[in-house]
Amino acid sequence: MPDISYLNALVIQVRRDILRQVHKVNSGHPGGSLGCTEFFVAMFQVIMDRKEGFEMDGIGEDLFFLSNGHISPVFYSVLARSGYFPVDELNTFRLINSRLQGHPTTHEGLPGIRVASGSLGQGMSVSIGAAQTKKLNNDDHLVFTLCGDGELQEGQNWEAIMYAAAHKVDNLVVTVDYNGQQIDGATDDVIPLGDLKAKFQAFGWDVLEIANGNDLQQVIDGMKKAKERTGNQKPVCVLMTTVMGNGVDFMMHTHAWHGKAPNDEQLEIGLSQNPETLGDY
Repeated sequence: MPDISYLNALVIQVRRDILRQVHKVNSGHPGGSLGCTEFFVAMFQVIMDRKEGFEMDGIGEDLFFLSNGHISPVFYSVLARSGYFPVDELNTFRLINSRLQGHPTTHEGLPGIRVASGSLGQGMSVSIGAAQTKKLNNDDHLVFTLCGDGELQEGQNWEAIMYAAAHKVDNLVVTVDYNGQQIDGATDDVIPLGDLKAKFQAFGWDVLEIANGNDLQQVIDGMKKAKERTGNQKPVCVLMTTVMGNGVDFMMHTHAWHGKAPNDEQLEIGLSQNPETLGDY
């Protein structure tokens, strides 16, 4: 495991990457990206068993699928800073013919991207299929996916949740970014989610909670526990409470920055709150 001081420095640098990507093209989704920075750093630097390089079949390694693909800025930053492609390619975010589209796509062959995502509600189904494929291939590695809490308003998720439990897909860990916000407001104001822990448990899942998904050590410890709970005849769900816009004070605790880019002045404020640590691209 990399040193925790390096990982915390990486978290700060990824926040800078997110802000700079979205600002440059005046387009993108900084709020959820900032809220999940610690999660992505933990997953790609500590939790997942990854091979060197990238092979689309994913045989012999853990797999990750991003369901809420609009938070691509954090995904791209962590992939680049984990060696999947050059960091300076972040300069091409959302440009025409770039491999770094607003929502991740596979047709340009960007390393680390295994499925096109952004049409919400589909990632869990894809992950279940990948997890069952690993079982059929006698591959004992795990499949991880991240979805948003508002995304669980999509009915397809609940079909997938029933299916995974019924078929004992116990090599699967689904993490829910539980920030209580979505594009049109608070989830409680759009369609209240109720008691998600009780719901997943009632559907036959093993459920863990990470109380502060913006504390890197808590995320690492929580995801390690989730890995330990696999292989017990139940899929695993992690309910990870985060703050949308974490690390940039004027973006925090509001849906307003779900899909809005900072202007020049706002960018400088955000960057000043996250001083450069590992070098901008």
